[in-house]
Amino acid sequence: MQIGDKMPDLLGLDQNGNPIKAENLKGQKVVLYFYPKDMTSGCTAQACSLRDGYEELRAQGYRVIGVSVDDAKRHLKFIEKNELPFDLIADTEHTLVETFGVWAEKKMYGKTYMGTLRTTFIFNEEGVLERIISPKEIKTANHAEQILNK
Repeated sequence: MQIGDKMPDLLGLDQNGNPIKAENLKGQKVVLYFYPKDMTSGCTAQACSLRDGYEELRAQGYRVIGVSVDDAKRHLKFIEKNELPFDLIADTEHTLVETFGVWAEKKMYGKTYMGTLRTTFIFNEEGVLERIISPKEIKTANHAEQILNK
């Protein structure tokens, strides 16, 4: 995905199995953030930053949606444990991570594996991509602030 691209028609299914479609997001700015894994320290810090800044994000017209390749059951636990007020898409088939180009080879402790690159995509009210916050730019503990303070 590149700046100026339109949001895909169907983003995926949320933690309750409900479809999240672009047509239902019109009129809202959308923060679509991809993260590697529920219940990990960095991903929890990022989700909690968005939770803590949620009222201000909503006041500025943003709808926050998280995406990882974890399943819906794990998402429900993550939401409950951290009191997250936004939906999480269970991209178990890797459709969205591949569409957005965030499924890539990663290295940790000398091992190479495929995983999600922590990346945030911000769409305007018409569903057009306006901003990308890359993995190197994201500060997990202050992510809401990063979005609000362009």
